[in-house]
Amino acid sequence: MDYQNIFSDAIASLKDEKRYRIFADLERIAGRYPHAIWRPNNAAWPQNDAEREIVVWCSNDYLGMGQHPTVTTALTETVQKMGAGAGGTRNISGTNRPLVELEAELADLHGKEGALVFTSGYVSNEAAISTIAKLLPDCLILSDQLNHASMIAGVRGSGCAKKIWRHNDLDHLESLLKEAGNDRAKLICFESVYSMDGDVAPIEKIADLAEKYNAMTYLDEVHAVGMYGPRGGGISERDNVMDRIDVIEGTLAKAYGVLGGYITASQALIDAVRSYAPGFIFTTAIPPGLAAAAKASIRHLKESQIERDAQQEQAAKTKQVLKSAGLPVMPSDTHIIPILVADPDLCKQATDLLLEKHGIYIQPINYPTVPRGTERLRITPGPAHNDALILQLRDALVSVWQELGITKANDSELDAASASDNAQVLHHASGG
Repeated sequence: MDYQNIFSDAIASLKDEKRYRIFADLERIAGRYPHAIWRPNNAAWPQNDAEREIVVWCSNDYLGMGQHPTVTTALTETVQKMGAGAGGTRNISGTNRPLVELEAELADLHGKEGALVFTSGYVSNEAAISTIAKLLPDCLILSDQLNHASMIAGVRGSGCAKKIWRHNDLDHLESLLKEAGNDRAKLICFESVYSMDGDVAPIEKIADLAEKYNAMTYLDEVHAVGMYGPRGGGISERDNVMDRIDVIEGTLAKAYGVLGGYITASQALIDAVRSYAPGFIFTTAIPPGLAAAAKASIRHLKESQIERDAQQEQAAKTKQVLKSAGLPVMPSDTHIIPILVADPDLCKQATDLLLEKHGIYIQPINYPTVPRGTERLRITPGPAHNDALILQLRDALVSVWQELGITKANDSELDAASASDNAQVLHHASGG
């Protein structure tokens, strides 16, 4: 058995399909973000090995809070006071005071009795969904078909029966709920903002169905917390339906600019997950410095609307400028701006050109993250992407489209690409 050859063949297959990923070695510049230093990988960029300053257009640090003085000060002061690490799992000396305060802050943010912090958003979904469903007798999980990988992992890990409902299709969801009956335990799992298309779930109507058919609701708000609602509680806060959702999950690593994931819910549910979830029990707690930084970020965004308003303004400007230039901007209801390329090789070539020639970093999004034929660039403007940077982005994209001969899709093609996202279940339904 040639073990290493197996791994090499697997990588070769990705390269043949133009889906092999090369990580950009970036050094963000605090106080000047979205500017960063890029150090080209010699193997990937043999003709261009000199470090240079570039502009990042695809970060999940949506509001630039990772460089906010309040956040960085909380981090550094806590590290000086309490050290770098947590020192253990939550049960073995790792429950530090900043972490306890962070969970109280999160419970308050979402109007819930309790909160539980995990090492990442992925772990929070995987651990919480699998544990909640296992604890519910004969649970049926009803999962939106475009839920992302961490939610799918939680669904699979539960070992429970599952039904996949067509993306945001309330009629399909209701038919599955009705078929299951009111007496069976049911967990509806869905997201508020879907990150590859930027569309939004009809949360209130899903809550209506959950109440009608006696189901629990689990809402992933990772791309919305900090971003929407008067205190940054997400789309559910914006739409005034937080109190109707049983479990709200979020991340500390996107709009809050730090690291970690969490769930908020009733105290009984939080205690059950804390007590039964292996992904929580056997993982070292997040360090006190990160907990303090996250708490500072949440507290700031509960009171400050400046960052949210500026981000929404720049996102709207970017959409309009790119559309006016004839670029194929896919429909999006949020701050996420997908630009359709519809070819994996051209998508990679486009992002390479943007980085090497124009000093703009946008990561290509290919299968299996999105369906084949809908490959795209995913742009996330922030408050610091000023008008001059938006025009620079427009000119660079137009130049790259012309140089590579990429077709500028019409409206029907853009709608079709979005519909393809909504129609394809990918590996979710099959469990593959």
